Amino acid sequence: MPKLNRALGRGGGRNIAGLNSLAIAGFMFSLFSSARYDPAMLIQKPYRLAVFSGLSLCFAFFWMGEAAAVAGEMRPLMRDFIGINGHTVQFKPELYRPVCGLVRDYHPVEWDLGTNTSVLPAFPFAKNRVDWSKVYGSWRARGWDIDACLMFESVDRTNWTNLEADAQAYGAAFAREFGPSGQRKLVDSVEIGNEPGKWSDADYTRLFKAMTEGLRAGDPKLKIATCNLTTGKSGDYEKSVDCVAKFPGLFDVLNLHTYAQLEGWPTWQRSFPEDPKLPNYLKDVEALCRWRDAHAPGKPVWVTEFGYDSSTKHAEKSGTFAKWQGVTDEQQAQWLVRSLLVFSAMPVERAYIYFFNDDDQPSLHASAGITRHFQPKPSFHALAHLQRVLGEYRFQSIVTNEPGRLRVQAYRNDSQQIIWVVWSPTGDGKSFTAKLDNIPSRVVDAQRAPLTEKPSASPTVTQEETGNIQVQVNGSPLYLIFGNP
Repeated sequence: MPKLNRALGRGGGRNIAGLNSLAIAGFMFSLFSSARYDPAMLIQKPYRLAVFSGLSLCFAFFWMGEAAAVAGEMRPLMRDFIGINGHTVQFKPELYRPVCGLVRDYHPVEWDLGTNTSVLPAFPFAKNRVDWSKVYGSWRARGWDIDACLMFESVDRTNWTNLEADAQAYGAAFAREFGPSGQRKLVDSVEIGNEPGKWSDADYTRLFKAMTEGLRAGDPKLKIATCNLTTGKSGDYEKSVDCVAKFPGLFDVLNLHTYAQLEGWPTWQRSFPEDPKLPNYLKDVEALCRWRDAHAPGKPVWVTEFGYDSSTKHAEKSGTFAKWQGVTDEQQAQWLVRSLLVFSAMPVERAYIYFFNDDDQPSLHASAGITRHFQPKPSFHALAHLQRVLGEYRFQSIVTNEPGRLRVQAYRNDSQQIIWVVWSPTGDGKSFTAKLDNIPSRVVDAQRAPLTEKPSASPTVTQEETGNIQVQVNGSPLYLIFGNP
């Protein structure tokens, strides 16, 4: 769910895509009243204790990466792996295109159905007069693959006239209008809700079944993903896999949100992606992948939210976020890139960064953008560089995984060229010299992830005749590009 994005509601009532900005602000206010971290929340959000030790988890990921390569599984190209979370009329499709080609939209079903769910909108217009053909059409014109998260939970449960009938009719109408073989051909996939934890399991299951049946009837080619899932019991912001387990034919993708959060209220402190102290971050992804293998083999897993807040401002002196802790702009850049690299080594098909833009507010989820006031942050440049260097490559294997010291992953393109990505899986900011053995061929180029529009200084790579190289390693990934053997 869009979390505390305060870009809306400022100034007057500017019309955007047929919708007055004050109307947008009104929707966002009502939406945030049930957001994951409510501004009025005074107690810590509970989270599960770590199940695995950091070392055993690292071995587990090493095994998964190697097993995928050995089994010959076709991993996605990195250009088809990296996504960004946008939001309707605020998203600037041309600005973010250098970073990735997948965009996830928080699509408010409330805009479409209004207060009477039994009456369908006159698509492509929502009932509040947003023209989705212009919104999604402008994204498609820039080559984006579009995933619409259909936030049915934006309509209060008590306001659904006939839950099953209305959800099924809406799904069918949406798919016929916007699906890949529909009239507009603008949306490639949909999610059945974002974080509908406030709905009972029984009601979510009823709506899920009805809406997916409608979507399937409207356009069988439209991919259907679940809401944010957990392998445990349903919570305030996620639904248990038990809600969808009985309907494997009605969904195509398993979906989850995960954040590298060491603790909840009052600091919401986050850490680097490989931190073994993290109670949930990578472990939740691994758990869903294992559940998939056992109960829904062949279904892709998407991470549709992960991210880091970085603000130039200090936390407020009082109130809910007085002790909030963000990360630096440099850490956001490093840890977003490294998260994507680690996710790519897991049996995951996509990963969407949260968020596209922020207004530099020092609070939870309010400074998570890769742009600030639509100006690129260091993370934007590091991610655009990742796309340029690795976009045509697929994850191949984990070469080295020394927890707390060194990680090396190999990527290969369809011409069999190889790139190694090297970094220190820590958050201490230190640098050291590492010797890498058994390199595939001679290094022809080396690039460090940049933090500005300009390339980073050329890293020093010492090549030895014995087939080894020495490189300087730190928290910013180093890309070693090898020539043909």
